[in-house]
Amino acid sequence: MFVLTFLILGAGCSRKGADYAFPDPEPEEPDIPAEEHNPAIVALGWTNVGEEFGKLPSHLDVYRSPATLENKPAVAFIAVADLKGGAEWTLWSIKDLGKGSNESFRTPAEVGKSSGARVVMNGGYFYSSGGLNYSASLAYHDGTLYARNINYASKDWVTIYYPTRAAFIEHGDGTFEAAWTYGSSDGHWIYPAPAENSWNKEPLPVPDASFPAGAATFEARTAIGGGPVLIRDGKICNSYSAEMLEEGGIGPTINNPRSAIGVTAQRKLIFFVCEGRNMTPKVAGFTTQEVADILKSLGCIHAVNLDGGGSSCMLVNSKETIRPSDGVQRRVASALMIN
Repeated sequence: MFVLTFLILGAGCSRKGADYAFPDPEPEEPDIPAEEHNPAIVALGWTNVGEEFGKLPSHLDVYRSPATLENKPAVAFIAVADLKGGAEWTLWSIKDLGKGSNESFRTPAEVGKSSGARVVMNGGYFYSSGGLNYSASLAYHDGTLYARNINYASKDWVTIYYPTRAAFIEHGDGTFEAAWTYGSSDGHWIYPAPAENSWNKEPLPVPDASFPAGAATFEARTAIGGGPVLIRDGKICNSYSAEMLEEGGIGPTINNPRSAIGVTAQRKLIFFVCEGRNMTPKVAGFTTQEVADILKSLGCIHAVNLDGGGSSCMLVNSKETIRPSDGVQRRVASALMIN
């Protein structure tokens, strides 16, 4: 039937020139070499090393840092996922809404093995107490709240503070933001600026729908907590003081292995990890300010610092990028994934 129709149509046409010819098929766009996928990143001295980790889809690239970043010896890697090109991100987390969990922490390798994800990176903060495992950072995906950001802080357990803490959020409409959150059984909110708490001042009120200003009811497609916020709306924040993160081991002003997540205006999702603690000789790591500067140079307009130190780890096709500072992968409460 198709051939007969074609002949009838052809017979009824007076072929006077090219305007009447059937058009040629649209030419396929040539594959762009991997080293040309993110030219602005390559121009900064980052090297596309995806081939070292096996086959990757066209929407995912992996880069190794130049030997020096922020005037320091560096061993750092980024995974760059093109969300417009089909990349997707998700997470795994224990479920802990403040009462602890019997679920086991997992290494990134264990998360990768069970999920089959191309890239796996450690997520937010966590701790164990009284035989239970706790997540100290927000984890949310696909309608399920696995954990909230920890909603209190104290040095002496007499004076209690209620800080708003960082979250990297993809909203239901596909937009992103780095923001501050507070959640409890009374509600869960997102704020455009943190409550300006300080260890040197009296505690501010418990955050709610009216404090700090600009509160919105929590909503997301996927969200991961950590701290501090590094970049918001293209501006470096590094809000560790307001988030009360000077205490508790993250050492924002000293060199450490770090993990972070950011997104560019072109919807390129970036996972960042760096070595530290001289796992490679003379490579001490970075401060959170330096990580913010690095991610800003890579084009991130929103970015959040995640758990670091011995937790920092990123796998690509099950292969480690940096050398974890514990010598082995640490078991963590949450992990991020790219497919």
